Amino acid sequence: MEAVKTVVLLTLMTLLMVWVGGIFGGQSGMLIALAIAGVMNFVSYFYSDKLVLKHYRAVEVDEQSAPGLLAIVRRLAQKAGLPMPKVYIIPEPVPNAFATGRNPSHAAVAVTEGLLELLNEEEVEAVLAHELSHVRHYDILIGTIAATIAGAIAWIANIMQFGAMFGGRDDRNVNPILMLVLSLVLPLAAGIIQMAVSRSREFMADEGAARLTGHPEWLASALMKLENYNRRGVLPEATPETAHMFIVNPFTGKDVSFASLFRTHPTTEQRIERLEALRREMGRMA
Repeated sequence: MEAVKTVVLLTLMTLLMVWVGGIFGGQSGMLIALAIAGVMNFVSYFYSDKLVLKHYRAVEVDEQSAPGLLAIVRRLAQKAGLPMPKVYIIPEPVPNAFATGRNPSHAAVAVTEGLLELLNEEEVEAVLAHELSHVRHYDILIGTIAATIAGAIAWIANIMQFGAMFGGRDDRNVNPILMLVLSLVLPLAAGIIQMAVSRSREFMADEGAARLTGHPEWLASALMKLENYNRRGVLPEATPETAHMFIVNPFTGKDVSFASLFRTHPTTEQRIERLEALRREMGRMA
């Protein structure tokens, strides 16, 4: 299923770019757009994780720089039956975390400095278990590719706006009003694509983390702290295209009623309620 979703997303990006190429350059434009899309698909699959890590200025750590953090990740990876992922720290005070990579053998987890300062060791372990659950469920490939595709759609929307202002290609009877409308609709399509990544993945990763640590309350406590902090500050480099990758929405502080229609995460209250129910269930089974 994950392979199918990945192919669908890559195909959608290709068709959009070819369509825009046809609008601006006819058959030649379509061929050029197809070639560009091919390169973007290749980059999305093999290098999008590196681009995301570079965007957030993530720094890979080793035994000398972060022995405690690596020890937690190693213990969780062994318990989950996963290869040891690369571990990164993002030099930002706003607490958050994400996982990326195309498969468990090429995975990376990244946490901000603020997360390590805000949370205690048990809560940090719960957050890392959540991210490793994404790795285990193969969420990271489709999530990273969705970020790339959302960025491509935003780029297409900008081209549409530019073309609408200057009238497009008159010899191809391009309607500038239609282009302007599409420039507004396409970003909404980007939001729908991110929702296709599915909010249910966060619930699955939460449950996976709870079962991996054996303590759902650790993650519930971490989520509450992260939610409260992110209501006061926004991660400076955060982009709408990568928001769905984080454990909590980095734009929580800017969330409004309309934007909530396109939330990339379930509400923290819903997630904590499920974790509490899971804690009671695990308690009965103990």
